[in-house]
Amino acid sequence: RRARLGARHYLAASAADVGSVAADLVGLHSSDPATVYLAAWARVGNFSVVDLEDALYEQRSLLRMLGMRRTMFVVTRQGAAMMDAACTKALIQRERRRQISLVENSGFANDGAAFVDRIAAATLRALEARGEATAVELSEDVPELKQKIHFGEGKSWKGSVGLSTRVLFLLATEGRIVRARPKGSWISSQYRWAPTTAWLGGPLLELDREAARVDLVRSWLRRFGPGTELDVKWWTGWNLGPTRTALIDVGAVEVELDEGVGYVLEDDRHVDPAPGWVALLPGLDPTVMGWKQRDWYLGEHAGDLFDRNGNAGPTVWSDGRVVGGWAQRSDGQVVVELLEPVDGRTQEMIETRATELTAWLDGVVVTPRFRTPLERRLSS
Repeated sequence: RRARLGARHYLAASAADVGSVAADLVGLHSSDPATVYLAAWARVGNFSVVDLEDALYEQRSLLRMLGMRRTMFVVTRQGAAMMDAACTKALIQRERRRQISLVENSGFANDGAAFVDRIAAATLRALEARGEATAVELSEDVPELKQKIHFGEGKSWKGSVGLSTRVLFLLATEGRIVRARPKGSWISSQYRWAPTTAWLGGPLLELDREAARVDLVRSWLRRFGPGTELDVKWWTGWNLGPTRTALIDVGAVEVELDEGVGYVLEDDRHVDPAPGWVALLPGLDPTVMGWKQRDWYLGEHAGDLFDRNGNAGPTVWSDGRVVGGWAQRSDGQVVVELLEPVDGRTQEMIETRATELTAWLDGVVVTPRFRTPLERRLSS
């Protein structure tokens, strides 16, 4: 499994371009904007920020959207259509009900559904008129968007969120708008928005849900298999029924794993050669977040390298195993801490890679969105 991981995740050998990585890994996590760039740097030879920006904002061959586990991914157009049909569309009604409840509980309207429909339509019209816009700009056109939604009154987790955030999130979940170029640098999460049809030259391709689910599981097995039923269920965010149906429909076959029964595609039971390699992967990297059952590559390091909610921090890999973590100090230097012994050659390779990443970042300091014990310790 570790040999397959190295070969199929472009860690033992580089990919030709970031589009290939996004396609073959079934998306790159984008909850933290920096993850996409650092994940690409780890896998694409001579990668530059401009390469990804060109694919996202000029060629528009890649786009950001909500997908598996209600998580943001950067995917190809084909992957976006598959993910939308298999995962995102199922989120719409739940997101809409939540929006209506928040509106009514905040006292904006007695008829939350009518209010949400009216504000969403007005926001979309304003965005179409502007072409691209930030939430602040749209709030000038639709003043109701400036209102704050309050939640959790009387609870320790009470808080508030701008109505603009919730309305734009709903429109994006429905596939009517997409995240365009951010307002700031490549590590910024303050995105401009654009109508989907204008940004892509047409709507996302409509696919059959069941067929898309089978294609999604096939794509995952091709790059992440073998994996368990629990791995597939967790990664997709589905219930057990759709997970089992998709595994049957894709023709997955059983194999024996340390944690129990695993699945691979019928024509894909061979082992890939993977020469010795090391990698510095960012927080939420698609490899470390690719399986629910992680002992076979993570060992006992979860307490140091994951936060309490199960979000992975920056990790150091050697030959398909996590052997440590890394962080960036305030002066921009990338520093590493090993959590288990490695031989001298491997340690030298890791140190070289850390030096290369420091140079590539060139003074840009990236603080992971989800901080972990080891990352905090190293960066202080």
